Amino acid sequence: MAQPDRKTFVLVHGAWHGGWCWRRVSDLLEKQGHKVFTPTLTGLGERSHLLRAGINVSTHVTDVVNVLKWEGLRDVVLCGHSYGGMVVSGVAEQMGDKIASIVFLDAFVPENGDSMAELTSQTVRDGLKAATDRGEIGMTPRPAAAFLVNVKDQAWVDAMCTPHPIGTMTEKLVLTGARERIGKKTYIRAGAYPNPGFDKALERVKADKSWRVYSVPCGHDVMVDMPEQLAATLLEVA
Repeated sequence: MAQPDRKTFVLVHGAWHGGWCWRRVSDLLEKQGHKVFTPTLTGLGERSHLLRAGINVSTHVTDVVNVLKWEGLRDVVLCGHSYGGMVVSGVAEQMGDKIASIVFLDAFVPENGDSMAELTSQTVRDGLKAATDRGEIGMTPRPAAAFLVNVKDQAWVDAMCTPHPIGTMTEKLVLTGARERIGKKTYIRAGAYPNPGFDKALERVKADKSWRVYSVPCGHDVMVDMPEQLAATLLEVA
């Protein structure tokens, strides 16, 4: 029998990553009786063989929307990490009535008309231009050390990351405010990782009383560096 306090989590990874990055967090949540889905977005991780031209944020939104539809999920805690903030914002537009709590984990919080290229760092923009000039369809992963992943996990993260579809960087999102209508909204900032874009998003949501804000003392890949604390926070905001 399902436990009355059992929660359903859908955890969306960021650029270059895959569902694999959530394994430690999902193990912790599942041990406590919760249901966890960690979809890998098209063209990444174990679905890297599907990398092709034309994959964009809308493709990745559909990846996640279809998990909710085909699994018949409701009252979901939807969490997006980094680039995943773009994806979950799009998912909210289609599935807002199925989402009980939305969480942005060191993530972009786009407004209507925003693209990743506009919100991301100059380093990533330079990489995007170089890849486009070379006619590539995927951006080479940034090293784990650049995201301040803890030293013992850097080689593992580097081995698992795959090129990220270029089309996801340039698509401008159409958002109508569905995200804001979700009852519970949370932003979790990785305090040890300097990123002006995330700082800007944090300041914006801090000014809105409908958001809860947390900070964790680690690098960008919080699910790798501090899985126990992240799992506890996800349960708290569920």
